Amino acid sequence: MDRIDSVPAAAVLEASKGMLQKRLYAITTTPVDGLGPVFAGMEEHLAYQVKLEQDGLLYAAGPLFSDDGETWAGEGFVVVRTATLEEARAIAEADPMHKSGARTFRLRPWMINEGRVSIRLDYSTQTFSLD
Repeated sequence: MDRIDSVPAAAVLEASKGMLQKRLYAITTTPVDGLGPVFAGMEEHLAYQVKLEQDGLLYAAGPLFSDDGETWAGEGFVVVRTATLEEARAIAEADPMHKSGARTFRLRPWMINEGRVSIRLDYSTQTFSLD
């Protein structure tokens, strides 16, 4: 069999028909000049993320740690809900980390097909857990 390195997105959609096929946009973000500028802009960046969350645009976000989970080099991962790649790009460009030049980003469409979110709500104790 010949090696295939890429296929049209439509082929993936066809192969996974019947699955969720929820299109989101993934933003990977990396420091440009060390962690000083990243920490200097952290408060404004986090406020921006919270606003995206409140507006219903932020699906998930957080730091990407080293492979062993022991250190952080300033990288982050952000997933947004938008109708188009252009809207996702505008969100990434407006992030204070990117506007200030502390970080640069890469934007890619991402499709969720498999997975599970579990929410447990106990009325009697008014507690919940999210898995």
